[in-house]
Amino acid sequence: MTRLIALLALVLASLSVAMPARAADDISAVSRSVVRVVTVAMVDGEVVGFGHGSGIAITPTRILTNAHVVESAAKYPQNVALGIVPSEGQKSYAGKLIAIDTTRDLALVEMTEGRVPAAAIYTGPLESGADVVALGYPGNVDLATARSAADYITPRTPVRSEGNMSNRQSVDGVAMLVHTAKISRGNSGGPLVDQCGRIVGINTAITRADDGDSPFAFAISVPEVGRFLSDSRQEYRSVGTSCLTMAEAAARDRALTDAEARAEAAATAQKEAKAELERELKLQRANDAALSARENRIAIAGVLFVLGALGAGAGLLFYNQQKLRNAKIAGGGGGALILIAAILFLTRPDAHADLSDLAGEADEPPAAGTETPEVAAGDFLCTIEPERSRITVSSTDDVPVDLAKGGCVNDRTQYTRGADGRWQRILVPNEEATVTIASIDPEAREYRVERYLLDAETMAKAREIRAASDIKGCTANAQALAAFTTQQDAVKAVLPPTPNERLVYRCQQVARR
Repeated sequence: MTRLIALLALVLASLSVAMPARAADDISAVSRSVVRVVTVAMVDGEVVGFGHGSGIAITPTRILTNAHVVESAAKYPQNVALGIVPSEGQKSYAGKLIAIDTTRDLALVEMTEGRVPAAAIYTGPLESGADVVALGYPGNVDLATARSAADYITPRTPVRSEGNMSNRQSVDGVAMLVHTAKISRGNSGGPLVDQCGRIVGINTAITRADDGDSPFAFAISVPEVGRFLSDSRQEYRSVGTSCLTMAEAAARDRALTDAEARAEAAATAQKEAKAELERELKLQRANDAALSARENRIAIAGVLFVLGALGAGAGLLFYNQQKLRNAKIAGGGGGALILIAAILFLTRPDAHADLSDLAGEADEPPAAGTETPEVAAGDFLCTIEPERSRITVSSTDDVPVDLAKGGCVNDRTQYTRGADGRWQRILVPNEEATVTIASIDPEAREYRVERYLLDAETMAKAREIRAASDIKGCTANAQALAAFTTQQDAVKAVLPPTPNERLVYRCQQVARR
């Protein structure tokens, strides 16, 4: 068996092919997860049988396919070798059977080396009439294009066929989707996907089309696939959100952003109206208080004036009676009261409040502990907003973001600040065929992740640019940051106009750890 696998690997590794043309749509992206699964039967070192079907990567090294595609390898492990032929690149690889379920017609194969972009399984509702796409390697296309056996094990872009989901049927106790996407022998084990490129079924059979009957296709449903993978203890990515185009997601995002802006403006206007009403009430109360103080001062001055006049009159009376001492006391007291009354009258308060006093109240500093928090940097916990996002293949768990003022995120990744005020980093991994643009706006408390699912050629260009000027960890060196910003712009220039996925998170500032 070891000799058989080595021979197959040698044949596969010796083949090469030009890379496929770049495409950025979701179906092209998931096409890179589709593989051809081949079986080679050998006796005494000679090939005596050859079979092939399709498969889809659910992890970078594990392929989901039909049981009947690899059943010969399960029955005759010493004589039948498995091969995995990716949809792009220059190599094909040997495979190893991990699990098989002939009742559900599903199998799991592991690539002994190499990696393939993994697809996600759609677990949400799929309505009758929904648009679907079958991907794989139909045998009738192979017959028309293949010139030799080597063409069957040469990396090649899978064929896509569009149709609609008709209904659900149970076939021999297995839940199936009936659909109208055209498939033929060779499509077995290949995926049926929605418009966002998520797996909605595994193609397994077609109806006969005798006497003009229209053919229909059957795909094993996601619940059956999920149970098989669970029984095989195989983890996989799943997404349950509905499929939106990027334009639809962007329109929803704009609508929600506009609604939030209108709500904020209305709240601000309401707050200002409330503040104006409070100011008017304060002014009214102040005017009432000022008028009351003025009237009280005038009344007191009037009473003192009357008392003073009476005192002065009494002094005059005592003077006429030759009681000089009493006249002085009464006259002096009366004069003093009249003087005090005059002073009180002349210094009476204005009938209107002093507006500067009210302005001083409005400009009072906030109480301790109520200051606006610093948001240029800080610890954030960011939660996905599905209604503003386009989610196709990614997890939507909460994301902690610890942003330092210099753009260092989570103490290990350097971001650069753009003209729009957002801190941004373009991430180009070594193995995954995905470029990610992550950005955070600390003022708006928003974190965004945009993912581009790319072909091998574009990924190679992005990695070459990244290698020219990459920053490991964080730095405050201005020259290094300037070079890094230039490099990030160069990576962005090779990306498609729009991403395949956009995740929008709302962030809440939390206490520093």
